[in-house]
Amino acid sequence: MLGRSRECAALDGLLDAVRAGESRVLVLHGEPGVGRTRLLEYATARARGFRVVRVTGVESETELPYAGLHQLCAPFLGRLGRLPAPQRDALATAFGLAAGPSPARFLVGIAVLGLLADAAEQEPLVCAVDDAQWLDEVSAHTLAFVARRLLGERIALVLAVREPAPDAGFAGLPRLAVGRLSDGDARALLDAVVPGRLDERVRNRIVAETQGNPLALLELPHGLTPEELAGGYGRPDARPPAGRTEQAYLHRVRALPPGPRQLLLIAAAEPVGDVTLLTRAAALLGVEESAAACAEAAGLVTIGTRVRFRHPGVRSAAYRAASAEARQQVHRALADATDPDTDPDRRAWHLANATAGPHEQVAAELERSAGRAQARGGVAAAAAFLARSAELTSDPAARATRALAAAQAKYQAGGYDTARELLDAASLGPLDERRLAQAELLRGRIVLAATSTGSALPMLVRAADRLEPLDAGLAQQTYRDALDAALVVDRAPGGVRLRDVARAVLAAPPGPPPDRNDLLLRGLAAMTVDGFAAGAPMVLSALDALRSEEVSPAEGLGWFPLAARMAFTVWDFDSSTVLSTRLVELARETGALSVLPSAILQLVSNRVLAGEMDRADALIAEARAIGEATGSHYLAHYASLVTEPWKGREAEVLQAVDAMARDADPGDAPGSGAWAKAVLYNGLGRYEEACAAAEQGAENLQEIGLAIRAMVELVESAARSGRRARAAEAADRIAGMARASGTDWALGTSAMVRAQVNDGPAAEALYQEATERLGRTGVRITRARAHLLYGEWLRRENRRVDAREQLGTAHQALSRIGVKGFAERAWRELRATGTGPGTTAAPRRGAEPRTALTAQEAQIARLAGGGMTNPEIGAQLFISPHTVEWHLRKVYTKLGVASRRQLSGALVDEPAVPA
Repeated sequence: MLGRSRECAALDGLLDAVRAGESRVLVLHGEPGVGRTRLLEYATARARGFRVVRVTGVESETELPYAGLHQLCAPFLGRLGRLPAPQRDALATAFGLAAGPSPARFLVGIAVLGLLADAAEQEPLVCAVDDAQWLDEVSAHTLAFVARRLLGERIALVLAVREPAPDAGFAGLPRLAVGRLSDGDARALLDAVVPGRLDERVRNRIVAETQGNPLALLELPHGLTPEELAGGYGRPDARPPAGRTEQAYLHRVRALPPGPRQLLLIAAAEPVGDVTLLTRAAALLGVEESAAACAEAAGLVTIGTRVRFRHPGVRSAAYRAASAEARQQVHRALADATDPDTDPDRRAWHLANATAGPHEQVAAELERSAGRAQARGGVAAAAAFLARSAELTSDPAARATRALAAAQAKYQAGGYDTARELLDAASLGPLDERRLAQAELLRGRIVLAATSTGSALPMLVRAADRLEPLDAGLAQQTYRDALDAALVVDRAPGGVRLRDVARAVLAAPPGPPPDRNDLLLRGLAAMTVDGFAAGAPMVLSALDALRSEEVSPAEGLGWFPLAARMAFTVWDFDSSTVLSTRLVELARETGALSVLPSAILQLVSNRVLAGEMDRADALIAEARAIGEATGSHYLAHYASLVTEPWKGREAEVLQAVDAMARDADPGDAPGSGAWAKAVLYNGLGRYEEACAAAEQGAENLQEIGLAIRAMVELVESAARSGRRARAAEAADRIAGMARASGTDWALGTSAMVRAQVNDGPAAEALYQEATERLGRTGVRITRARAHLLYGEWLRRENRRVDAREQLGTAHQALSRIGVKGFAERAWRELRATGTGPGTTAAPRRGAEPRTALTAQEAQIARLAGGGMTNPEIGAQLFISPHTVEWHLRKVYTKLGVASRRQLSGALVDEPAVPA
């Protein structure tokens, strides 16, 4: 361990922290040969009293989903039955232990977290992962997910990553760079491995050319004769240390007799490390049993309960040293040695690598294997099999069809660049009209997911148009996606706008049953083309059907997002509450991580209006946890725009607005940021700034919901800043939409805004109508604002006693909710009526909270108080049960309680602070 005192100290500290009851994660990264593997060995050797699990990433397994996770979890599968059923089933399906639907990745992640945490209850655990850059994509992202959730489980996760390497999803985890040795340490290491005397000039040249790379210093002398060591080393144009190291291994492999060399080739081609399979294939090829001893004696491989190469470079060298014909021969033997019943997918993969040219039988077997891999959740593997299947297909039509299927699988796996390449390959073949339309749709969805909403919109519209006569259901879903995209795009390339998409929807034939989906889609389209009143009744009918009728999970995940959004637009608060709640529950139950974050934000908006700010904060904490797991910053920015304006936090709002603007597409409408600033400044009483922001938000009418909410803010800010005519114009528009909606939320809001542009008895009657109607709804924030506006009007009318009643009601409600800016406004108005501290009519301005729970602590406390167990809470919040217990201990201390039974009472009206 020459020159590694810093790294050893970091690993010792990591182990000490885990011994003390914490969890720690560390990514060791550096170039090939710097000693990452040796540092892992140091850590595992020092882990006395720990259980140690070792995992090694293998380059040839990068397309086989869950291969790395299976190495990690195999020792603990006997504990699988201790996990909650959804997690147990997900992991069992992923590992092929049970049949079932494709498991959600985040459920697999929670299951792995729970399994490791359960194992660590008995003794602390060290998980040492070498060559993590070669883990399959699912395993890498799952390990990163687990790493971000570790807290108090007594688990050390140490990953060694070779650089440069493709992104394996470990960004943001604690990292330690493993660098090269100093010249002094390099000389000491070289002297230790070279027997006899070494010419000083040769020593200097070796140290200079190896540039402090330990593995190069250790391995290169093995490939040199004494004469070469004496006469000089290498050429001035020699390759970097990694290349020279592999060259040294190639030299050693080629120096072996044919039998041991062929045995190494078999082991290199079969990355599982299955000794039985190696033995079978070797026997089929006539390799003598003594070959294994010879290969081990050469110091290149160890064959025990499994096959282990000394270094990944040995595997690469053994494979490259062979001719293409020899490799194909070995893969054929491995295919013959693999049981077609127990491992048909790996057998098919070996057959594919044993085939040099087109071969329909092998291509068809790969296609069947892709279907099995897809059923197990291995989308990446399915894509690899389908792509290879296309390569081995001679018929142009069949090759194009398989390439299209491979592109679809690659898209689902997140491999957008490869998916585009496969789409290009598919387009070279004779696709029928239906598949051409599917290719257009897939290309649009790839652009939507990977690059630009605006650029994707015209592609989606063209795909929907082509699909109309071919597949009405898929066309309807494509129009739905296009409309949803158009709602947030000001103008897409090519001039496609929301109105264009809406006209296409209205011109298209009706979609398949159920009619509620078609009604929702056409209602939104009619609202866009012919005005709010033309489409609102259809939308309301569709919402009623979706709320009251049975909806399958697939339909709910597809249509509830738009439905919940439209419920907000047509002022149907009951449907908004029911549908956004069901959407979150459905996304959690099915593990739809792609839907869950946006579903949570829909529910956050609903709960904010309901006055449950602490509940909204807890949901945001959950959404941010998902964002951290998936590497998305959008959720954190958008969540701030939903809640921070109501709290009067200007710096946080402006920071979120700027962040959203940086991340937005050039064509994206600025509605959310404009609305947020309008609410913020109205609450702070800065009406000129509020009016400017509200005007910006209200002019983007394609963002129907936010434009309507911005108009509400516009009425208030314009009326208070001397623009009464503009306020009256906006109030009239709101009134017309409210009549079409007919809900108490709509009509109460209409009365509230019209009161602000009226005088005398007419104004008072409207304020009274507003408070009465809004009092029958669950929209507590709007109701409290109506009392505030009524009280302010009464004070301006010099009716101080009446004003105090309305302002007191407003201040009490707004303070309890946590709407600081508007609550301060109410307080200032109360002071202006002559009410102050000590006056019986004055409510308390506020009190310091007895507790300071973070949002996540408050969420955990609420769930625990409601009767959920630690595993159930962990499954919902994407943390381990042990982390739940760790948080609960802090909650008990802060609340002064001793058990879960006392939580419900202690949480009444307790606020939460941001995490």
